[in-house]
Amino acid sequence: MNQSLFNLTQLPERSSKPRNNGLTMVMDKGLSLREVENFLENGEQYTDIIKLGFGTSYFTPKIQEKIKLYQSVNIPVYLGGTLFEAYIARNQFDDYLRLLEKLGLTHVEVSDGSLEMNHNTKCEYIQTLSKNYTVLSEVGSKDAEKIIPPYEWIEQMETELSAGAWKVIGEARESGTVGIFRGTGEVRSGLVAEIIRKIPQESVIWEAPKKEQQVWFIQLYGSNVNLGNIAPNEIIPLETLRLGLRGDSFHFFLNKES
Repeated sequence: MNQSLFNLTQLPERSSKPRNNGLTMVMDKGLSLREVENFLENGEQYTDIIKLGFGTSYFTPKIQEKIKLYQSVNIPVYLGGTLFEAYIARNQFDDYLRLLEKLGLTHVEVSDGSLEMNHNTKCEYIQTLSKNYTVLSEVGSKDAEKIIPPYEWIEQMETELSAGAWKVIGEARESGTVGIFRGTGEVRSGLVAEIIRKIPQESVIWEAPKKEQQVWFIQLYGSNVNLGNIAPNEIIPLETLRLGLRGDSFHFFLNKES
């Protein structure tokens, strides 16, 4: 970063890569190789992990070259959970394992946001995959009509972490209007508070694609909260929020007595 050049004081301490908290997960929904190169020029140092959103990898030309490009700068990549569910729905788990191997992936997402899946079965997939991969497990439904009570979110997160998940993801979709958010995009603050009381903050990645959602999490949980589903062109704007260098978070970290 350019801290020495700008010499600003009263900035919050930002965790450095490779980090376990303060993660930023970026959603790639079909960037070309040239777009990836352009993104990495500015975004590499602020990006911790890339998700190839939902089933977009199926349609992405030169998918193996793209993955290698991200991995060449030590940014791990994983396929969207919807693609995992598509394989499971067709009873093709072994084919999915072969796909992961062919693509040279180190991370994998297990989710049940679109597919009805017994939770014990989901945990078995996590346990199996965690033997060879770093597992991110998504909790919550993509169905806006399906409201999961807080105790179920907590139970599922606890059991999925115990089964071997590295991080659990709070579902919001790329729209930010389901799961941990209401249809208006407003945070279900009571739900988040209940989860944080039971689940370590560093173990959760909150999908927060909208600026006002990112502001909410940073204000309550600090600059090093884990956030996901960030658009590539929003990676630097998010960093300004994390450090109080944008109007929305300008006063979060200033020492009022100075």
